[in-house]
Amino acid sequence: MNPAFLIRPIEPRDDAAVAGIIRSVMPEFGADGPGFAIHDPEVATMSAAYAVPGCAYFVVERNGVVEGGGGVAALEGSDADLCELRKMYFLPSLRGLGAGKALMQRCLDAARTLGYRRCYIETLTGMDAAQALYLKSGFTRLGAPLGSTGHFACDRYFIRPL
Repeated sequence: MNPAFLIRPIEPRDDAAVAGIIRSVMPEFGADGPGFAIHDPEVATMSAAYAVPGCAYFVVERNGVVEGGGGVAALEGSDADLCELRKMYFLPSLRGLGAGKALMQRCLDAARTLGYRRCYIETLTGMDAAQALYLKSGFTRLGAPLGSTGHFACDRYFIRPL
């Protein structure tokens, strides 16, 4: 555990904070138009969306304030052994503290525990720090999207074995 932050499972009391993070960070990277996760119905109620079998979502908290989050769930329209790393975003105040690496590990561990054998992520040009983290975490680039996320505006795709 890192004393600078705490990673824990999402709770209903975190929904507004997580939605606020997603809605503030995605536009920072130009990801607020059609085809981006910011418009997914689950954004407003993340705790309920990830309280079903095959899913896990975690928040990153500093000094009692939620400043980031990320999770895993089955990749819709794909093989049963493939999950998607989903909605992993951090406020600027949390970046550079190692939270991304720590949360990535927590999500991948959860995916293994849930029985997944591979993990997929999609993102977009300009999210360079995120892409660097994916590559350092063992993901490799794909030339085309997998599954049916509905995020047609994303243009970078990655996968890794678990």
